[in-house]
Amino acid sequence: MEKNTISSNGESELKDEIQGLVASFPSERNWDGAPLYFYKGVWYPVFAIRGALSFQQHFIAQDTDIILASMPKSGTTWLKALTFSVVNRNIYSPKKSPLLATPPHELVRFFEMDLYSKNQLPDLKQLPSPRIFSSHSHYGTLPQSIRDSGCKIVYICRNPLDQLVSYFHFARKFQRENVKPLSSIDEGFDNVCLGIQSYGPFWDSVLGYWKASLERPDKVLFLKYEDLKEDITFSLKKLAEFLGLPFSEKEEKEGIIEEISKLCSFDNLRNLEVNRTGFFESAGAPNSTFFRKAKVGDWCNDLSPSMAECFLKIVEEKLAGSGLSFKVSE
Repeated sequence: MEKNTISSNGESELKDEIQGLVASFPSERNWDGAPLYFYKGVWYPVFAIRGALSFQQHFIAQDTDIILASMPKSGTTWLKALTFSVVNRNIYSPKKSPLLATPPHELVRFFEMDLYSKNQLPDLKQLPSPRIFSSHSHYGTLPQSIRDSGCKIVYICRNPLDQLVSYFHFARKFQRENVKPLSSIDEGFDNVCLGIQSYGPFWDSVLGYWKASLERPDKVLFLKYEDLKEDITFSLKKLAEFLGLPFSEKEEKEGIIEEISKLCSFDNLRNLEVNRTGFFESAGAPNSTFFRKAKVGDWCNDLSPSMAECFLKIVEEKLAGSGLSFKVSE
């Protein structure tokens, strides 16, 4: 039990209450063979549902908070590393960054499957400002305190085909007790087409943040994974400006943007000892599983042309009229 939280009795009552609630939710099977639970329009994996409920009910945002949001396997790890480096660049130079010895998920922690699943009422007041957190929740399900506060939200989106394939490979590496992962992508494909996937439906997740970014561009920044791959310098400058921490001319001349880009690059992070070894307890997966290929268009190795066409058509219909589109190949 962490300090400065309610008594253990209060904690266990909260757990029992949530346990009873979860048992009443509709459920389906995730890629890893474990249950997905449907609550308020979102499919949550079994290891995150209790944390998600507690986060929604109890988190109190501060105006200086930064929330990084995404669907799983959309560049979340990369965005964490980039944001942490931009925010803390006056404290740590890229050559002395904590990222060299600590996985990004420990420096920027998840609400649902980490902070609020380990402790239903974690004490977050002691964290230094600005606090940077991460969430896979949809915009409409974020706690009211986040939507009402002045905190900044950065959403990273990846094209639906690469996101789907990357998550399929990721989920099958989970170490779950008494469950067997789905044998192939075909086995869960019909469900995905119905929006049944971890933190899905995909279209609801992206649309919520896309609309919020159009309505409140000062509060919500919508980034595309493919754009970051194409022009990281432009994307980093955009991120820094949005966070109110723009790079100065002096910093640009000194090559700080390039240093951060290099530090946070896929190849550099993947090859660090800390990310090649060790285990991320909250997700039940080795740290190395967060670094697969990071390629645009890699979906073609797992999805047949007809499957890709079918899923893309569904996504396009769901996003019709929004102005949001995706690049699905290099």
